[in-house]
Order: sequence, then structure tokens, then C-alpha cells
Amino acid sequence: MDESKSGWIYGFIGVAIFSGSLPATRVAVADFDPVFLTLIRAAIAGVLALALLVLLRQERPGRSDLAPLFIVALGVVVGFPLLTALALEHITSAHSIVFIGLLPLATAIFAVLRAGDRPRPAFWVFAVAGSTLVAGFALTQDLSASWTGDILMFAAIIACGLGYAEGAKLSRKLGGWQVISWALVLSLPIMAPLAIYTLPASFAGVSQPSWIALAYVSLFSMLIGFVFWYRGLAQGGIAAVGQLQLLQPFMGLMLAATLLQEEVSWPMAAVSVAVVVCVAGAKNFAKSPELSKSKLASQPALR
Repeated sequence: MDESKSGWIYGFIGVAIFSGSLPATRVAVADFDPVFLTLIRAAIAGVLALALLVLLRQERPGRSDLAPLFIVALGVVVGFPLLTALALEHITSAHSIVFIGLLPLATAIFAVLRAGDRPRPAFWVFAVAGSTLVAGFALTQDLSASWTGDILMFAAIIACGLGYAEGAKLSRKLGGWQVISWALVLSLPIMAPLAIYTLPASFAGVSQPSWIALAYVSLFSMLIGFVFWYRGLAQGGIAAVGQLQLLQPFMGLMLAATLLQEEVSWPMAAVSVAVVVCVAGAKNFAKSPELSKSKLASQPALR
């Protein structure tokens, strides 16, 4: 199997792993405090990342890499997990997954601000259309929807988009999985003590599904998913394999419906489809093919 096909397979696995994050978080917050959940999942993943870096004898990042790594940590290690956990106390995972359709767009916007990308004008047409669809969807929900949950999800997308863009920029120098591993390790001295401090007095009331969900978000969402995702991008091409992320809302909705028995209404599904179309159009006009090839060529080989 050539590297291009292999990259698509790795990328698809990465997206499939990330698609289970919100449903798993929804299950976990039923028995775990959202703050403790955020801290403990980062601490567990940080310990594993440290072991991985030591076993594979990875070089330490330079001083100039520390600030970008802290941004990555704030975005994807702390910000996104904490904000989504808080949001899922107010909304269903199916409702929250609609917002995930904006994540590639948020990443592209921060690529303009942080990485110097210059999208073509048509990009912003799709960007405004997608944002309008999501805002309109939130406005038309009945009383079962929560403005608090929606605002927290918007904040989570912003934090994750910033973390992805900064991580993508830094991965050209350090490598993809190394970036998330070092971000987790840098967070470990803070997250581990706080996780111990917020440790519940008893775990007697924690159900087995919540323990399984905790294991999933700690091992797969925080670390393993990134290994597959970045390897897929490296082997199959960033512009091409990156489009697989647009499948995440659909996969998440299916998981929410099948595993959690949550209702997925036709307006929710329709908005998901429309948002994916808008984000796909925006990504197509985000940068020229020549720029995509030059950035791919500048990435370090997997080690």
C-alpha cells in the first residue's frame, strides 16, 4: 500500500477517534465533575506522553518553542476539554456536535492570524455563511436548548481552533505527535496536582460507563487520536486528508444516536450538512495548491 492510501486510512481513524470525544464526555460528566474530568484526562495523557517521548528518545523543544507549546496546551489540553465538559452539562452531545462543523473554519481563521496564511476572497463568503447557519440554528431552538451551553461550545471551538493552528505551525519543526506530547508534558506539573486536589471524596457512585468514557477521553481523545491524525496528514497530504475532519459531525451524530439514544432531529442533521458544505467550500479557498504543497514539503519526516 502506498503512502497516499495509508495516509487516508490513518486520517480516517484519527477523525473516527475524535468523533467519539463529545459523546464520551457527555457520559463522563454524568458522574464526574467537569473540572476534575478535564484535569484527570490531561494528567493521564500527560504521563503516557512523557513515557512515549522518553522511550522514543525525542529531543527536547527549544526555548523558542515553549510559548507556542503553551498555546497548544491552553487550547487543546485545557480549553477545549474543559469548555466542552461544562457545555455538556447544559446541552446534549448531539446538539454540541453541530458546532464541531465549524472547527476546520476556526483553525483556518487562526492560521491567518498566527501562521500568515492568506485565503482567497471566496473563503470569507463560505465562512460568513457557515457562521450564520450555526447562529441561526441556536436562535431557533426550543426551551430545551441552553444559551449557556451554546456559548461554551463557541468558546471551545475558538480555543481548539487556536490550539490546532499553533500546533500545525509548530509541527513543521517538531513533528505532529511530538507537539501534542510535549504540550501534555508541559501541562502535567499543573494538571496532575490539581487533579489530586479536586479528587472526589468517593468513587462509589461512578458507573462503569463513566469509567469507560474517562478512559476513552484520556487515552484516545487526548493522545492516540493525534498520533493517527498527524501521521495521516503527513503521509496523505494536509490539504487532502484534512478534509476528512468534515466527517466528524456526521460520525458524532451517529454515535450520539446509537450509543446514547439521543434524538437527532432533522433540522439538526440538516444544519450539520449545510455547515459541512460551507466549511468544505471555505477550506477549498483557504490557500493555493502551491502553498499547500510547499508547507507539506517543509514538514519533518515521521520518526
